[in-house]
Amino acid sequence: MEFSPPLQSGVLIKRYKRFLADLTLDDSSELTIHCANTGAMTGCAEPGNKVWFSTSDNPKRKYPNSWELTETKAGHRICVNTIRANALAIEGIKEGLIKELSGYEELKTEQKYGSENSRIDVLLRSSDKTDCYIEVKSVTLLSNDEGLGQFPDAVTTRGQKHLRELTEITESGQRAVLLFIVLHSGIEKVSPATHIDEHYSTLLKQAQKSGVEVLCYNADLSIDQMKISRKLPFYGL
Repeated sequence: MEFSPPLQSGVLIKRYKRFLADLTLDDSSELTIHCANTGAMTGCAEPGNKVWFSTSDNPKRKYPNSWELTETKAGHRICVNTIRANALAIEGIKEGLIKELSGYEELKTEQKYGSENSRIDVLLRSSDKTDCYIEVKSVTLLSNDEGLGQFPDAVTTRGQKHLRELTEITESGQRAVLLFIVLHSGIEKVSPATHIDEHYSTLLKQAQKSGVEVLCYNADLSIDQMKISRKLPFYGL
């Protein structure tokens, strides 16, 4: 996935109202940009961090610039635009970079499913395999110096609903996958953030016991492009 047009950079002043952030640009002017991340963004939005933003040519947007990357004072690079996780997952599946999800003939997105009226991020179909339902989550919370990343970074009722839906899928005899896309260069392994959302962690354990698969893949992040890189270990049950 390439950034086109190229990203521009600035220094973060503050993030506020969840969806907005103020930057100082190289010419000392200030700019307000859109933030597509609804989470807590712990460790990803410290004042003084360098950030990179994209620019939309949609004339209807009030804030045409979107926050894409952060570089922390520790030198870690993070993609804070959660929308990119889905695009990376789809690209990775199509290019065969996520081996466990290869061999399917058809890929669909945003298909309705489940008793709680959800939409699945990715649905894979093949004439000789059961359908595979994939929920994609981005991981940006670095919890310690040993490279432990955790999800979620805030209580997520939506994420809880998705786990219940995935559990129903496996109980119906189809395949269900929770795919964590790690968008933080300092994360080397992933686990549930039980201290943040205990109910999510409980539901995740139940989902795994029912047969829901958990996969973790990180992405190489640069100011020019992002690409699925390698599988990371998950510590759940």
